Amino acid sequence: MASADSSPIVVPLIIDGKEEQGTSTFNVVSPYTNKTCWSAVSATPEDAVRAVEAAEAAFPAWSQTKPIVRRDILLKAAGILETRLEQNAEYMRIEMGADVGASQFFVVPLAIRMLRDIAGRITSICGSVPVVEEEGQSAIVYKEPMGVILGIVPWNAPYVFGIRSAASALATGNTTVIKSSELSPRCYWAIGRAFEDAGLPHGCLNIISTRPQDAAAVANAMIEHPAVRKINFTGSIAVGRKVAAVCGQNLKPCLMELGGKNSAIVCADANLQTAVKGVLAGAFLNSGQICMSTDRIIVHSSIATEFLNAVKSALDNSASDDPSALPPTLVSVASKARVEALISSALSSGAELIHGTFDGPGCKTAADESCVRMAPVILGKVKEGMRVWQDESFASLAAVMVVDSDEEAIRIANSTGYGLSAAVFTEDLRKGFALAKKLQSGAVHINSMTIHDEPVLPHGGVKNSGWGRFNAEQGLNEFLVTKSVTWMD
Repeated sequence: MASADSSPIVVPLIIDGKEEQGTSTFNVVSPYTNKTCWSAVSATPEDAVRAVEAAEAAFPAWSQTKPIVRRDILLKAAGILETRLEQNAEYMRIEMGADVGASQFFVVPLAIRMLRDIAGRITSICGSVPVVEEEGQSAIVYKEPMGVILGIVPWNAPYVFGIRSAASALATGNTTVIKSSELSPRCYWAIGRAFEDAGLPHGCLNIISTRPQDAAAVANAMIEHPAVRKINFTGSIAVGRKVAAVCGQNLKPCLMELGGKNSAIVCADANLQTAVKGVLAGAFLNSGQICMSTDRIIVHSSIATEFLNAVKSALDNSASDDPSALPPTLVSVASKARVEALISSALSSGAELIHGTFDGPGCKTAADESCVRMAPVILGKVKEGMRVWQDESFASLAAVMVVDSDEEAIRIANSTGYGLSAAVFTEDLRKGFALAKKLQSGAVHINSMTIHDEPVLPHGGVKNSGWGRFNAEQGLNEFLVTKSVTWMD
């Protein structure tokens, strides 16, 4: 493939170990310039079926490969990704507008740690030997690979999502096809290239991308293929519903990691410095474009004024540290327009600006950088029925609500249909645990931000945020079949 500074660049498909140019392409637009940075091959449903069939053909041999061999290949792939860390982080910055901190020092290193953790767990996968009731009979329980796994992955943390989907399937003896986001295909190509260069047998990992108008047909062709035994999807609720519906029609199990509308509860006894730091990092890391980002700040009335003054002071100081720094970048013009509509609706319904400015849409021309850049905005005086309080913002935007009790905070936090991540700030750890038990969320972080994902912690949500778990032992079990065998002694 061409280097990052050559032209033209066409991101290929990877099917059965070969890079394919295909018959059509689509443009990948960089948020930094609102211009095409490179193009990518657009897979057809027929290409998708070929990718599944390549994975199906590779499955018998890979499923019988010894655990230490699988482990060593995954560890080698991690080493290759580490040597290419800066280059791969640059792909992420160009494709989705991430800054250096989010791409080079958070997402890519986390993906590499995840890959090494998954590799290290391979040799511990084992069944059990339960004692059964009948005299003279014995039993054994096996854990076996499922077959071909389809991963459908988003754009906002491509290396994390690509690694956890591909590596979890491969570690457990499955083969896989990854359908990448059309917004970050080169990042996913880089993952596939690293595994190929590490010696992964051809067909075990296939990477395809497609233009948006063909995405449903391509995904459905793979879900409906008899060889595909499970689907893991990370993305929006709207698309997740469609994927889950097709899975249901075809009786295919699916792991769903969907969006979040994550609350940070700041209790009356919270350490203000800790709470301010955690809330702001949770709200604005990666321009707020993380499923675990802090959308909703619920603060106790007794400290609300002091807390909000500290928030404003921290943001003002951050801006004055480098007055020439540009505002955070969102992934697309459409994304900013959607967020501006949320802000406009809230302000017209009585909300107020606690921090930031808003004079309506600021985009003048398609090439105008203001079309995708958005300085942090915090809204106050919001009401529960407002869209900004109920809809995932996925931007450098957060809203504040003041409450009079911890019970009210819990009720409001649980009122959303989402349940991915939450935070509680309190100096009383016993109270922190008590509130954590009451929160309807896949994760709760006491005295730290809502954004927390690491290899040893199961990751996933409840309610509309999905079901199933990635990471750790639970994450590997998602990709294994349990089989009971009995015999007469």
